[in-house]
Amino acid sequence: MNDTYENPLITRYSSKEMARLFSSDSKFGTWRELWIALAEGEKELGLNITEEQIDEMKLYKDNINYDIASQKEREFRHDVMAHIHAYGVQCPKAMPIIHLGATSAYVQDNTDIILMKKALEILEKKLVNFMDKMSRFAIKYKDLPTLGFTHFQPAQLTTVGKRATLWLHDLYMDYENLEYTKSNIKLRGVKGTTGTQASFLNLFDGDHEKVKQLDKIVSKKMGFDKTYPVTGQTYPRKLDSDVLHVLSSIAQTLHKITNDIRLLQHLKEIEEPFEKNQIGSSAMAYKRNPMRSERIASLARLIIANNLNPAMTASTQWFERTLDDSANRRITIPQTFLACDAIIEIAINVFSGLVVYENVIREHVNNELPFMATENIIMEAVKKGGDRQELHEIIRQLSMEAGKEVKEKGKRNDLIDRLLNNSNFNLSKEEIQNVLKPENFVGRAPEQVVEFIEECINPILSKYKDVLGLEIELNV
Repeated sequence: MNDTYENPLITRYSSKEMARLFSSDSKFGTWRELWIALAEGEKELGLNITEEQIDEMKLYKDNINYDIASQKEREFRHDVMAHIHAYGVQCPKAMPIIHLGATSAYVQDNTDIILMKKALEILEKKLVNFMDKMSRFAIKYKDLPTLGFTHFQPAQLTTVGKRATLWLHDLYMDYENLEYTKSNIKLRGVKGTTGTQASFLNLFDGDHEKVKQLDKIVSKKMGFDKTYPVTGQTYPRKLDSDVLHVLSSIAQTLHKITNDIRLLQHLKEIEEPFEKNQIGSSAMAYKRNPMRSERIASLARLIIANNLNPAMTASTQWFERTLDDSANRRITIPQTFLACDAIIEIAINVFSGLVVYENVIREHVNNELPFMATENIIMEAVKKGGDRQELHEIIRQLSMEAGKEVKEKGKRNDLIDRLLNNSNFNLSKEEIQNVLKPENFVGRAPEQVVEFIEECINPILSKYKDVLGLEIELNV
């Protein structure tokens, strides 16, 4: 039976690793970890909770009775209470102390924070693998001259590797954003219904220090050094906005990279991987469409658009909390992570097999280089006694004539022949050919590639050397 909508992010695009992280097992398993941490903390601080009760909770931590939870949720219309009761069915001794003093946001919000942090760690690992692929590509082609483009019109030469370094620099900025955001994520902790910790103050008979200790104990048990110092019922929804902004930034970078690859593939200079049995078009059998890059662009726009959701949610919350954030966040946060995971994986796949057609690139360079070299040719002719102003006017006229040959008649650029036949220039063919060497027009592009990668990228790759080497095979 296939009569129900399936999310293509799960069935087609994202990794099992990311899909598993946002699964029900992961979510509700983390709820149970939080309930165990709370009970342990409360016991350590003197509440009447037994080791037997905690052991019982641990025994069923990973054995979630979804059937009971679903039945209870239909009855209660409240997912947290449904899972408390389902857990209690398995743990009758612990039932009286599960969720003691807590509000729903204790498990919901803390779990969301924990999962987002783990998801950022997954993306971090894949992002540095992509940076590794791209830096190798940049180094390999750092010296290969290619046409630069401004306004998608031929401009001064750059190199294939230097262009890739521009892409890599954007990824470098994304990496820095991710690291900053990840390192500043805190747990919501144990804050109570409106963030005042009133219920816990009652539990500990007005002992403020024990309430503060409980917040720290639970945070430490869940792997966090810090909790947000103050909250309402929820953690600051600005965190969602900050996190999804990181994902949006990655999406912006990958969309730009794949835009360039699609344009270069049209020029037949670069081509994304195309497998032996892959079909480009159902009708035009010869086609080799850049479907990987197009898929990245498509999902990237979803991620960029999704970034608006947490921004609107953060800005429209009422006082200590409203529930109009809930349904939106359930969809937006996991799906944006799944999509971001997918585009980085596809990008790794693309750069594992990106093909560079050097002869086509050289032909394009040679077609345009005579125009670009006119200033250098004038300077060489002036060295041999020519008049700069006079030569400038002559070469302007000859360039116009050569341009007509190319545009109106579809012929090759014959500017060099016209210059050789003009006695005012007094330059031999060999002298002009020396001027026309493409490597003379790329400036410091090769050096910039090496310097940037050595100074900025290699330290990152060295830090993550144990996780590099990731290869990705597409699901479809």
